[in-house]
Amino acid sequence: MKYPRLDVDCSKIHHNAQLLIAKFALKKISVTPVTKVFLGHPIIAQVLIDAGANMIADSRLENIQRITQTGILVPKMLIRTPMLSQISSVVRCCDISLNTETHVIRALSNAAKHLNVTHGIIIMVELGDLREGIMPDIVIDFIHNIIALPNIIIRGIGTNLACRYGIATDNEKMALLSDLADEIETKFGLNLDIISGGNTASINWALNYTGSTRVNNLRIGEAIFLGFDSLSQKKIERLYTDAITLTAEVIESKTKPSFPWGDRGSNAFGEKVCISDRGLVSQIIVALGRQDVCVTGLSAPDGMTIMSSTSDHLIIETTGRPLLVGQTVKFNVDYSALLSCMSSSFVHKFFNAYSTIKTINNDANHKSKVNYTAHQNQLH
Repeated sequence: MKYPRLDVDCSKIHHNAQLLIAKFALKKISVTPVTKVFLGHPIIAQVLIDAGANMIADSRLENIQRITQTGILVPKMLIRTPMLSQISSVVRCCDISLNTETHVIRALSNAAKHLNVTHGIIIMVELGDLREGIMPDIVIDFIHNIIALPNIIIRGIGTNLACRYGIATDNEKMALLSDLADEIETKFGLNLDIISGGNTASINWALNYTGSTRVNNLRIGEAIFLGFDSLSQKKIERLYTDAITLTAEVIESKTKPSFPWGDRGSNAFGEKVCISDRGLVSQIIVALGRQDVCVTGLSAPDGMTIMSSTSDHLIIETTGRPLLVGQTVKFNVDYSALLSCMSSSFVHKFFNAYSTIKTINNDANHKSKVNYTAHQNQLH
């Protein structure tokens, strides 16, 4: 067995994706799963398609290329504004891209015309989180400048919230997006088929809102993979929160003082943390560090407290019987930890293979009706 090890339970990811897709279908909202945290791995993309996704989204062109090269043919959406240096590849690999810059859209038009294809765009609107987006009062003027560009189809408008400042989705913001969609259609004679109301942080609003809205799409990653609402960090009902776990091996187990001695400066990361003297403690070190994972995104098992970390070592204090060298510790991960683990070549990735997926699980106890095989395969 190789450690550190990230285990991915595809059956639970499938359950989460299928349940969310079904729930939002009742609200006439499509779910576009986002694969970026898994680096666009084709196996994860296939799980999402089997769960009912009819489009896959990612922020990195390289991830979309990876999915495309394995023969997965569903439409792909690039959810980060295209780089000018990648324009031709974006047009070749992506059916839709999210856009905020006139210059970029003109380049997309030129590339699409050269390749004799059409490229769909969603125009992103700034609604307060101050990441990407055009200010609402100039969207009409923005469209005036691009409406006549050849080989470009304006598929819709969208927004992004919560990612930078945690600004929440609310009725007022979604009403503004809906009204803007109506105004664009009236002004330009367009039919906007995608009004994308955000990401996982918009889930609670979308499920609870009962009024009229043009919002008919969400771009969701975190909720599918981790089962949490990213805005409140609360579990979403009937979703699994343990589909992904990280296991590391104990390389030292000793009783040590809790308080260091000697002249003290900053640590290797320029930090100088406050320390209390708690006498002797039972301490283990696992072979896992900041080069492998965002340590603040780890949740240790009961009876264990993560005390500190370096590049290669995670220091944990334990209660009860001490662990022995060679034993392992299993952690739950949040989005930041999962993203960093997937990006680290030192973390070995494994997932459970599965057979054809057909049914939605409506069982209150989440018992899987899907026939997944027990063996593990490594993600490369």
